[in-house]
Amino acid sequence: MATAVPSAAAEPNIGSAALDPQDNDLIEEARAHESSHLGARDRWSAIVLGLAFLGVAATLPFVVHSDRSPGFLSAAVLVAAYAIASNASFEVGMGLVLPTELFLVPMLFILPLGVVPLAVASGLLLGSVLGHLRKGPPLDRILLVPLNSWYAVGPVVVLALAASGEPALRHWPVYVAALAAQFGFDYLAQAPRQRYVNGVPLTMAARLMASAFVVDAALALIGLLVAMVAVHNASAILFALPLMGLLGYFARERQVRIDHAIELGQAYRGTAFLLGDVVEADDAYTGSHSRDVVSLVLAVCEELGLGARGRRDAEFTALLHDVGKIKVPSEIINKPGALTPDERAIINMHTIEGERLLSQVGGILGNVGRIVRSCHEDWDGTGYPDGLAGEEIPLAARIVRCCDAFSAITTDRPYRAARSVGEALDELRRCAGTDFDPQVVEALVAAVAH
Repeated sequence: MATAVPSAAAEPNIGSAALDPQDNDLIEEARAHESSHLGARDRWSAIVLGLAFLGVAATLPFVVHSDRSPGFLSAAVLVAAYAIASNASFEVGMGLVLPTELFLVPMLFILPLGVVPLAVASGLLLGSVLGHLRKGPPLDRILLVPLNSWYAVGPVVVLALAASGEPALRHWPVYVAALAAQFGFDYLAQAPRQRYVNGVPLTMAARLMASAFVVDAALALIGLLVAMVAVHNASAILFALPLMGLLGYFARERQVRIDHAIELGQAYRGTAFLLGDVVEADDAYTGSHSRDVVSLVLAVCEELGLGARGRRDAEFTALLHDVGKIKVPSEIINKPGALTPDERAIINMHTIEGERLLSQVGGILGNVGRIVRSCHEDWDGTGYPDGLAGEEIPLAARIVRCCDAFSAITTDRPYRAARSVGEALDELRRCAGTDFDPQVVEALVAAVAH
């Protein structure tokens, strides 16, 4: 079973040292959403869709004929196992996956087909109560149980129409259709509601839920194998419990890794802003200039359509591109007249000093240091310190180079007065193709216009 995400995002890369910054925010938002009380839109949409589910689920036993009569113990074990599985959720993409597929499939072949949605809702309700007793989500989130049970209706309808009887591999086309119906009902119950409650685009909800559906499909195959044995011996249901326990263990391990990745990302961000404060304390203009450049850099990144990781690198580079100037004497930085060749050589070393300082921090900021080194490279290869040209220069450095120049032109300096925005844009256009990446210049012009 997949649960929809609270807001739009890209899928996180947990294998990396730290998550994308957007993933950081959205995973934390998802967790906060899961542990918070329902808002008004959440509550009313859950009530409306939940009542619709209960109406359908109460009707199905009378519409779908079944001659199955499992014992009370078998039914109770299935519902209890379902409840336990519903508390073994693990994060996939920006949503949650519950390994309940291991028990949904046996339910479809052991219980009277028409009562399966009610059995699923009972399992989720019991699981929600158990989760609440373990200091889990607020009690009002139980209102989501009927809504989150809609996915069970799809396979019931398909199997009832196909009348395929006992589980057998030769009926695989029917089972594929039933699984597709499950995913369809899950999407139709979750995606429009998330659009209404949180503004998640329907296409993005489909993409984000797809990763959870892949996991469900894999677990459904195992559930089918369990069902093939359990229809003859109900105790076979217990065979799925060790796998569920293993998944629960992996879920906890994964959660810990995600926690550490989020904490690491926050630590890097905190370190970046601390270094920014150090720069500002050393020289007020350099520090405030760097912060001004950050907002413009992010606007240009938006115009260029950069992903979260690219925006993060550009943001940190903008904040820290002058960090090496703390090694430059303030009398040179604030000199009102022209610099001597020796003074210019000292100034030009600040990108290398910045890289050296950030490499000592390591991790993400070490990578940012390599970009900082290139923030004064020119598009035509005449910049410093390495004479890189064109796309040899990291994109984040090209963006910061252009935004840095715009900010410098439009800011008062000891040796000249600020020039107008129009004059600054004319200067950037004139130097596009020599000093600056022409595409970045176009994006900056558009960002300023907006």
